[in-house]
Amino acid sequence: MDPYTQINKNISRYVNFSDEELDIFNSLLEFKKVPKKTIMLHEGDICTFEAFVIKGCVRKYYIDGNGFEVILQFAIEDAWVGDISSSAYDQKPSKLYIETLEDCEFLSFNPDTKEQLFELAPRFERAFRILVQRHLWVTQNRLINTISKTALDKYLEFLEMYPTLPQRVAQHYIASYLGISAEFLSKTRAKLAKQ
Repeated sequence: MDPYTQINKNISRYVNFSDEELDIFNSLLEFKKVPKKTIMLHEGDICTFEAFVIKGCVRKYYIDGNGFEVILQFAIEDAWVGDISSSAYDQKPSKLYIETLEDCEFLSFNPDTKEQLFELAPRFERAFRILVQRHLWVTQNRLINTISKTALDKYLEFLEMYPTLPQRVAQHYIASYLGISAEFLSKTRAKLAKQ
């Protein structure tokens, strides 16, 4: 599938756009290929992009007070990644890292091109508001699950959400995302395999 068809299909889930509006959107996007193990955002940087993943896998994480990496998000094909709490809009340094775990392809824009988009095709503002609300719902749901569910339940829900990831990323990354040790995840997976 052509990358523009992919992103147009994604954004049109929320609002029905005309071909003219989608042409404006596509003209403002920048196509990027980023190799595996590239840190696209460092803690302390201002995040100057929002990126749609066409191909590959990305992780968004922070480093806690004990020096451990805590993964907040995996972004794979058909997902968006960026740091909305640190952007060029409000010039706040990020507390996060964004790193490619595979060779990736993105369509992205920066705050200026996003503002241009909203001026030229105002209905995109509604689509991106819905995207942010959806992201907030996912984050809130994840927080509730982290607090209230067992490791096994968290892992089963993870598999439902990301069925291909266990074959694509290292087990310790999944453990970090679930908030458990790699050893405990290994035992959980072994227990699951026996059932």
